[in-house]
Amino acid sequence: MTQKVRKAVLPVAGLGTRFLPATKAIPKEMLTIVDKPAIQHVVDEARAAGIEHFVFVTGRNKGAIEDHFDIQFELDRTLRDRSKIKELDLLAADLPAAGQTSFTRQQAPLGLGHAVWCARDIIGDEPFALLLPDMLHYGKQPCLKGMIADFDSHGGNIVAAYAVPESDTSQYGIVGVKAAGAHQAITEMVEKPKAGTAPSNLAISGRYILRPEIFSILETQERGAGGEIQLTDAMIKLAKQQPFYAYHFDGEVFDTGMKIGFLLANLALGLDHAELGAPLRAALMDRLK
Repeated sequence: MTQKVRKAVLPVAGLGTRFLPATKAIPKEMLTIVDKPAIQHVVDEARAAGIEHFVFVTGRNKGAIEDHFDIQFELDRTLRDRSKIKELDLLAADLPAAGQTSFTRQQAPLGLGHAVWCARDIIGDEPFALLLPDMLHYGKQPCLKGMIADFDSHGGNIVAAYAVPESDTSQYGIVGVKAAGAHQAITEMVEKPKAGTAPSNLAISGRYILRPEIFSILETQERGAGGEIQLTDAMIKLAKQQPFYAYHFDGEVFDTGMKIGFLLANLALGLDHAELGAPLRAALMDRLK
């Protein structure tokens, strides 16, 4: 019987230097996409997929993330005294239940692979989801929900991928896949291949379901590109022992760690917002005249 995916790892230790000075005192994950912090959108995706426990791999000056997923007694009391029931309900809906969050430190900036390894004792011997908070997935079905359905049916390891222009493949981790069928076995993984050498135009989108054996590989993984412990290198080793499958995400992926991706995410979600969509569209049309 396939083990259930209950836990998710969210690496949030990055410095956010691309957004300075905005991120000098505020974690980049707390910058808002329309009306929620970016990290809340990712947690919402995971909760919609049935994740029960959220493991945040943090760094220094990331206390605001922990505070966000906790009760703020003074605020709650003030809202209750002022009969702001709608606002209270909104905060309660975003709050994980007691015991559903864990926070562990990545004490040195040694890359994504190292950040995942830092969560090993909390995850234990079970499969887990990994969600990169900078990558906002926007579609009819939450990306992770579809991935977990695939995992429940087929097991193995699942990597979400989406099509990018052939000319841009050198900017991404790319997977090669067997051509037949909707559930495609991954045959190759390459981190930022040189122009013209990519095995496909399917980019890794920052969503993974991984077996716990990845931790023992990461423990002895040598540093790769940029002097960091690369998750892709560890997955390539694990793929020699276990199958990897590609999950094709049917939606848009915004890299909110980049300024243009952050702005586009705000526009996309803003235009679809029940209250803000119409006035935002009108304001944009007026500005673009």
